[in-house]
Amino acid sequence: MLRRLVCTVWQRHAAAQCIVPVARMSQYGPHFIEPIVSKEKIEELQKTGDLSKISHVPVKAALSNQNCSVFYDPLVAQFTNYVMKQGNKALARELVEKGFENIKRLQLERYHLSESEEEKAKLELNPRKLLHQAVENCRPLLQLTPIKRGGVRYQVPVPITEKRSYFLAMKWLLEAIREKERTVHFPEKMAWEILDAAANQGKVVKRKHELHRQCEANRAYAHYRWS
Repeated sequence: MLRRLVCTVWQRHAAAQCIVPVARMSQYGPHFIEPIVSKEKIEELQKTGDLSKISHVPVKAALSNQNCSVFYDPLVAQFTNYVMKQGNKALARELVEKGFENIKRLQLERYHLSESEEEKAKLELNPRKLLHQAVENCRPLLQLTPIKRGGVRYQVPVPITEKRSYFLAMKWLLEAIREKERTVHFPEKMAWEILDAAANQGKVVKRKHELHRQCEANRAYAHYRWS
């Protein structure tokens, strides 16, 4: 009798869980702010006096890969995460570091082959700065969004958010890298594509310009964004 009663209660409890969805809440409330791990941003807040305003506000815990080291670069960490497949981050980090090594070698070759001091001064030898420059050159400013009006679907140009533009730039870079010859290793293809994009050339920059041309051609439908 007791076993039958326990089974009945358990079945009712399971049925109630199926009917009423469980409310999944975040670990942090809406009043928690994002952590500031960069020393430069902290110094800027100290100069402007905004640091004292958030000194008593609760802060979320920083991610395990975030730190205030001079060797930490958020863009490189994000690019490494996009390179990663099936959670193998050690392999992704190794591929990115080898790609940076190939960029450094190619730039040093150009540096030593340069005849004048002006050409040497123009060459950037830091691969991390070249990655930043490549991503900035590949970032789109507009995108096309399908909006239906009067039974017709129009491609309407809309401005793109900063986070989305960085994501698209790195996504297009990786797609261009992986579309190259499979006989060439990933670090070599990565070095070529990043150097082309840093020089405002290559497939990814053409793709961005093509998207901007399409947005310019469809600017007559821009008012559908608000209607």
